[in-house]
Amino acid sequence: MHRLIRRTVRPLAVLAAAATCAALLLPQQAPAAAADEQVVTLDGESAGRTFDGIGALSAGASSRLLVDYPEPARSRILDYLFTPGYGAELQILRVEIGGDVNSTAGSEPSHMRAATDLDCDRGYEWWLMREAKQRNPDIVLSGLSWGAPGWFDGGFWSQDNIDHLVAWLDCAQHHGLSIDYLGGWNESEDFEPSWFVALDEALEANGHADTKIIAADGWGADLAERWKVADVMAADDEFRDAVDVLSVHYPCGQQYNGAPFDHCPSTQTAQDLGVPLWSGEQGSQKYDIGAGPLAKAINRSYIDGRMTATVNWAMTASFYTSIPYAGVGLMRAYQPWSGYFETSKSLWSMAHTGQFAEPGWRYLDDASGYLDSGGSYVTLRSPDTGDYSVVIESVDAESPQTVRFEIPDDAGLSTAPVQVWRTDLRSDQHADWFTQEATIRHDDGTYRLTVQPGHVYTLTTTAGQGQGKVGTFGTDRAMKLPYRDDFDATPHGRSPRLLSDFNGAFEAVDCPGRRGGCVEQVVTTEPIAWRYTTHTTPLTVLGDPHWFGDYRVAVDARVDQAQHVDLLGRVDGVQLGAGGQPGYRLRLDRSGRWTLIEYASDRTETALAEGRLDRFHPRQWHRLSLAFRGEQISAFIDNRRVARVDDARHNRGQVGLMVGDWQRAQFDNLTITPTGPSPVLVPQGEISATATNAHLGYEAANVLDANPNSMWHTSWEPQAPLPQSITLDLGRRRPATALLYTPRYDSNPNANITEYTVHVSSDGDSFTPVTSGSWPADGATKAVALPPGRVRYIRLEAHAGNGYAGAAELNVALTPVRGAA
Repeated sequence: MHRLIRRTVRPLAVLAAAATCAALLLPQQAPAAAADEQVVTLDGESAGRTFDGIGALSAGASSRLLVDYPEPARSRILDYLFTPGYGAELQILRVEIGGDVNSTAGSEPSHMRAATDLDCDRGYEWWLMREAKQRNPDIVLSGLSWGAPGWFDGGFWSQDNIDHLVAWLDCAQHHGLSIDYLGGWNESEDFEPSWFVALDEALEANGHADTKIIAADGWGADLAERWKVADVMAADDEFRDAVDVLSVHYPCGQQYNGAPFDHCPSTQTAQDLGVPLWSGEQGSQKYDIGAGPLAKAINRSYIDGRMTATVNWAMTASFYTSIPYAGVGLMRAYQPWSGYFETSKSLWSMAHTGQFAEPGWRYLDDASGYLDSGGSYVTLRSPDTGDYSVVIESVDAESPQTVRFEIPDDAGLSTAPVQVWRTDLRSDQHADWFTQEATIRHDDGTYRLTVQPGHVYTLTTTAGQGQGKVGTFGTDRAMKLPYRDDFDATPHGRSPRLLSDFNGAFEAVDCPGRRGGCVEQVVTTEPIAWRYTTHTTPLTVLGDPHWFGDYRVAVDARVDQAQHVDLLGRVDGVQLGAGGQPGYRLRLDRSGRWTLIEYASDRTETALAEGRLDRFHPRQWHRLSLAFRGEQISAFIDNRRVARVDDARHNRGQVGLMVGDWQRAQFDNLTITPTGPSPVLVPQGEISATATNAHLGYEAANVLDANPNSMWHTSWEPQAPLPQSITLDLGRRRPATALLYTPRYDSNPNANITEYTVHVSSDGDSFTPVTSGSWPADGATKAVALPPGRVRYIRLEAHAGNGYAGAAELNVALTPVRGAA
């Protein structure tokens, strides 16, 4: 047996012991294959393409909260991602080249906001790439743009952008990094072949000839559209010569938290080009449910489409759960205030390839294919030794199946004992994930494995694999109040801790007109937008989406060059499209006019109160404040109450700062203080949910993900008639005081429950109805009081909801909740 060739890199955090389960010896005989066995011949001389690796994308601001994690939690997370023999062992890291514009879950800072501007230290991707390289010096680094700065003459496909990208590569060198691959415009509707040719020439002329070019990272609704870049390359010799890797996105299909990823084809034209084919982005699956689709995609991208790399978005779920696609990633890491994070089956699905084959190994085509009873397998071999690894997934299988492996005498493969590692994807027990199960000895080159349904296996002749501790770390809890930041400690030109920009860039500067530091929105040229996001004005958000909104948020604001500045409160969701931040706003414009606004999920604004300051200048500082207590909302300017209204449409959520256009405005001394007691909630991670009916991708578990953008929704094809119900299992009997129901917060009324009954149970069999009633069809969280006593199961039964039943979030309180009925 040989050790998998790898550099010896110890974890930078506290290293948990590697998995050391005692090997179970399984001596094998060599009878003829049984009729119900599938035979796989392992021939090391089989044709096959070179493996380029498995990896992840840090892009779309998906890593924003990771950088704010405390130590040692942050280093442990990085170890699980990058350290050999510890976790996923990612071999490729693709990062966004920031453009100061929303690229899914927020905006990432640009290194070059004007032709004469260059700051190589903006953003957190440099830090992330350095950390990855420190753990695995062989990791492949790649950059790709979503949006771009707006100063380019000629738009994205311009010489200005080529100069901007060359400057980014120079910045990488400033950080001691060499970028291996550079892409164009992520998922652009079209691409310019001549631009890639010019980029290739510029790399050669500017000392970056070793950086290879990826094209075109497109996405399409069908096979022809997805792979049209291959047709263009086949007809354009200059374009083909300039491109080193052909990459497409979502070749296995895309459906957020519901895609089966059954087949991952490419075209024959693409396969005949003679360049590596990559699945340059796959995933968009939540950390806790995406392991099966991911295991399928890694294998089937090669089997169906001869793609030699699979890159998952997102690397980690490290962005606020109020933002679309919340929870998507290989790990959960979106609580920097508590240091809490979770490993997941998705991480270990990656490890089943990442820890057992290295870039440069070769696929064996004759030993890669589909299992007869459901599932797939690929085999890779080392180019230097006879070592090999077989990765098997049986995600869709319904019954066990036996596979007989035969190694011919002249196969050129090792006949050393085979180590068996497995992950049970149907188990939520951490002890069933990425465990070393057995050692199979096979003196005659023949052995069998009984493949259980819903598993991932790796069979290998290598050694050196292992795992850090599997499970959860820290305490899963809400962000505590009060909060205060005067921004004096934030380095100038950098983002303050926990502020997450959704458009523009809010960075620390020397405060104009006062001592110390403050935050300024600094982007003054509207950027080039990404294909799937439309412009909002600059916005940053902060806080725990679980905040039950009895708090007071206040900030010093200076309108400066902007049309207006807004202080936001009870922001109960952040939508991907233009202007979608439902909640309340206190706006102060450059004429001194103020407005208290209710902003709805359908993007309509309602003025609740308005007025004008007697003495005002846009370069003066003013203290803005919003205070919430139940349905009562008070607005203050310079510590004087200017409005008090009652409004019940939003009663939870984050705070935010907004600037009315792409101009400079400043903020200082942000504070958030409670105005009443917040309910103590049962951690959602300790609850499970089941439903009588659910549409694909809208399962009951979505109500427990702290994400108002996902939801449980009953089937609409075919439509499931009401009543329908969802049941929460609290794990043990608890003194629950209230059930909190959060409906979908977009403008679609379907599935917003308006008539209901709540039942409770201690055993899960016998349920007692305890209350019933009706709710208005709005997006506010509803609270239902429960009778005194301890319960384990709570069932919400829907009798009306525009024909459907659904919920964005469900929570259970253990202390009294204001307004619970």
